[in-house]
Amino acid sequence: MVSIVGPRDEFLRILEGAVDADVHVRGNEITLSGTPAGVATAADALTEIITIARTGQGLDAASIERVVGMAASPGELHASEVLTQNILSTRGRTIRPKTLNQKRYVDAIDAHTVVFGIGPAGTGKTYLAVAKAVQALQAKEVNRIILTRPAIEAGERLGFLPGTLNDKIDPYVRPLYDALHDMLDPDSVPRLLTAGTIEVAPLAYMRGRTLNDAFIILDEAQNTSMEQMKMFLTRLGFNSKMVVTGDVTQIDLPGGTRSGLRAAPGILDGVADIAFCQLTNHDVVRHNLVGRIVAAYDRFESTKDGRERGGR
Repeated sequence: MVSIVGPRDEFLRILEGAVDADVHVRGNEITLSGTPAGVATAADALTEIITIARTGQGLDAASIERVVGMAASPGELHASEVLTQNILSTRGRTIRPKTLNQKRYVDAIDAHTVVFGIGPAGTGKTYLAVAKAVQALQAKEVNRIILTRPAIEAGERLGFLPGTLNDKIDPYVRPLYDALHDMLDPDSVPRLLTAGTIEVAPLAYMRGRTLNDAFIILDEAQNTSMEQMKMFLTRLGFNSKMVVTGDVTQIDLPGGTRSGLRAAPGILDGVADIAFCQLTNHDVVRHNLVGRIVAAYDRFESTKDGRERGGR
C-alpha cells in the first residue's frame, strides 16, 4: 500500500489533483468518489500503478504524473506497458522509456533501419538513442558505435581552438560523452574510444566512408544543411542502424541555409524502413519546469507567427 499511495500519501495527492475524484484509503482498501469520468480515470490510473508496483519497480512523483496523464488520455498502450520496458540495466539503474512517444521511438529503432527522433530539449531523443546503441553493442548486434554532430563553426573557428583534434571537438560532442558515461563503466569508455569500438567525431569526418556493422547516431541534426544530411544518410552500410535526432525549433545555421532535418520528412516520407518519431513538450523528462518552459516558448512562437502573418 505504501508503494501505491506514496510517502505521506504524496501519490494520492497527485492523483486527486489531476482527476475529478476523491480518493479515500482505509487499511488495504481504496475508495473513489466523484464524477463518473473522474472515478473511471482514477481507477485506471490506480490499476496501472498497482501493476507497476507489482514488478518491483520503484515509483516516484514524476512517474505517477505520467501514469495519470496516460490514464486521462488512453491510447493503444497501458502506462504499465510503457514504464516497465527495460532498455538497458547498468550500474545499478535501469533505463526505460517514460512516455508513450518515447516508447514509440524506442520501438521504431527496433523495427527500422533509419529513425528520425524530432522534438524539443529534454525529451530523451539522444539519451534513448545512445542507450539503444549500447544495448546493440552489448548484444553483439553491431561491432561499433559512431556518434556524430555537426560542428557548425568548423569551417571558421575549429582550427583555431587549442589542443588535439579530440580537444577541439570536445565542446561539440560533450553531451554524447555524458550519455555514454551514464551507461557504461567510466573506466571502459576511454578503452572503447581508443580501440575504435566507440567513435565520436564531427559530421565532416563522415564524408567518403561506408559504415558497416555500426549503430550510428547523428545528434543536433537541425544544424545540418540538406547536402550534409544527404551525405550522412548515404554513409549507411550493411547491418547498420542510423538514428537522427534534433529540434527544428533550435536551428543555428547561417541565414539562408535550409535545415536538412526540417526538409527530411518531406523528402523521405513514404520511403520504406525509415521512421519519423515526433516528441513534444509532454515528453520532457528533465525537471518539470523544462516542460513548462518549452510549452511557453511554443505558445510565444505560435502567437508571434500569427502576429507576423496578420501584419503582412
